[in-house]
Amino acid sequence: MISGSIDLDKLDYLRRDALMCGVPYGQVDVDRLLHCLAVVELDARRAVGIREKGLAALESLLFAKYQMYRNVYWHHAVRSATAMFKRLIREAVVDRHLDPAILGEATDDWLMRDLAASDRTGLADALRERRLYKRALELLPAELGVSVPPWLPGDPQRLATAEDALARAVGLGPCEVLIDLPHKQAMLGLDLPILRRDGTVDRLTQQGWPGRMDLPPFAASLAESACRLRVFTRRPVVVEAAALVEVLGS
Repeated sequence: MISGSIDLDKLDYLRRDALMCGVPYGQVDVDRLLHCLAVVELDARRAVGIREKGLAALESLLFAKYQMYRNVYWHHAVRSATAMFKRLIREAVVDRHLDPAILGEATDDWLMRDLAASDRTGLADALRERRLYKRALELLPAELGVSVPPWLPGDPQRLATAEDALARAVGLGPCEVLIDLPHKQAMLGLDLPILRRDGTVDRLTQQGWPGRMDLPPFAASLAESACRLRVFTRRPVVVEAAALVEVLGS
């Protein structure tokens, strides 16, 4: 109920975010989902699952998440601001102006004030004034022509090195080019017990429900189609895919 395939946080923030963003996505049949919840015995443990008749409502949750990620959470403007903020944080940590240990406790306002006071990149002012970096390149990871390096989503230092190398290649300076690949492990993941109509209990996982439901492979396909590899730049320049491939492979 707290963290899982159908946790309360997801049911709340999907609808709330859709409302606040003014988009027609994020609609979930919450009443049906809640009505179909059941406590089941699985692997000698009690767990919260869903009755088989509630699978259509589960599909509505899955598709709502996909629509919100594709159209809101991973929108290019959101990702530009995210990439700028991540690079700003990294530079502040490298310069020892920011202690990583306080990031979990800092409020947004306090953090932005602190970053702006010590920023040498111009990113803090750009964020506060909503001068977002522009898209110079956008493609599906599969369109890159080579495998996306596994370090790209999770190694800030190596990413910054690649960004600055690409910046030099297109005539820009340090911190003026940002590379972004959204990454959320199991964004549309499923792992929950299913109470069947005959009273038996099965588990719906990423491997699916053999012979009955192919939701997990469908979910993986949706997540892949929503993801975009983007290059953002401080000012408009042309960035070729070949240049990106070169810096990612170096």
